[in-house]
Amino acid sequence: MSWSNAYVGLPWADLGRGRDGADCWGLACIIYQEELGIGLPDYLGYSSAEERGEIAALIAGAETSPLWLPVDGPAIAFDIAVFRRGRFASHVGIVVRHGLMIHMEGDDCAKLADYSSGSWKPRFKGHYRHVERPVQIVTEARR
Repeated sequence: MSWSNAYVGLPWADLGRGRDGADCWGLACIIYQEELGIGLPDYLGYSSAEERGEIAALIAGAETSPLWLPVDGPAIAFDIAVFRRGRFASHVGIVVRHGLMIHMEGDDCAKLADYSSGSWKPRFKGHYRHVERPVQIVTEARR
């Protein structure tokens, strides 16, 4: 059983940051806190999930932050996958394993999705790893 099963079905909520409802970044905040003990910034510098330009600006700022390192090579569990929606990089998923993510599906709920093919593949922008993430411990603990 994967750690991700504990999050599948969490409801979507615009600007949500809790188990009672979350947007895509809110889901990352919940997972990082509960699974890794890492508190992520809430990045609530946007008015709704529909404000893709504002979200893209926040993601661009996070990509240049010393907290996030671009990943060269295959992603591993808990890396953040960034995707474009239209012309803006405004969606994130949390890697379960390379090519599989958990993310908020529209206005529905948290779901697993293959991003190595299908509609997510051409929108993929890159993987990022948090600098405080204990790579060896997490990788071994999650097998």
